[in-house]
Amino acid sequence: MSDTADKKYDQLVLSALGTDRPGIINELSRAVLECGCNILDSRMAVLGGDFALLMQVDGNWNTLAKLEDQVDGLEKRLGLTITSRRTHSPVPSKDLMPYAVEVVALDQPGIVHNLARFFSQRDINIQEMITSSYAAAHSGTPMYSVQLRVDIRSGVRISDLREDFAEFCDNLNLDAVIEPVK
Repeated sequence: MSDTADKKYDQLVLSALGTDRPGIINELSRAVLECGCNILDSRMAVLGGDFALLMQVDGNWNTLAKLEDQVDGLEKRLGLTITSRRTHSPVPSKDLMPYAVEVVALDQPGIVHNLARFFSQRDINIQEMITSSYAAAHSGTPMYSVQLRVDIRSGVRISDLREDFAEFCDNLNLDAVIEPVK
């Protein structure tokens, strides 16, 4: 049997995108609740004038199907583009250690790509990423911030990884730290 056949798809991931306005989260969370589902994890942001959401919901097969059936109506009523995809509970790995990576630098093209390449080349998976651009407090200089959560295999020598990461950041003029998630 394949990995996919062994997994129980008891969760749903929803993504929503559209023009921001008050009440969107109220409507979406009410739909989840009324279908008998539960919100496990979510991320929401207003980017420019647009609302963006990722939401992980769990329930049994019937409650998830009921929520999936409501997506078209929610799209029309809220003026959003909503997609849904069945997923499953992740199988925790005992040999992965979560680490937080924080980077601050002058805003410049390629920061995210260079960070992604650094970790990808070392077979380190990025589990979460939050980026933002802002003006420095006193000078108004354009700055960029990246926060990552990565999973590092237990066999990786952290001291070597930190040394490689420090050299990588120095070469790109990035101020960064990597430390275990507490």
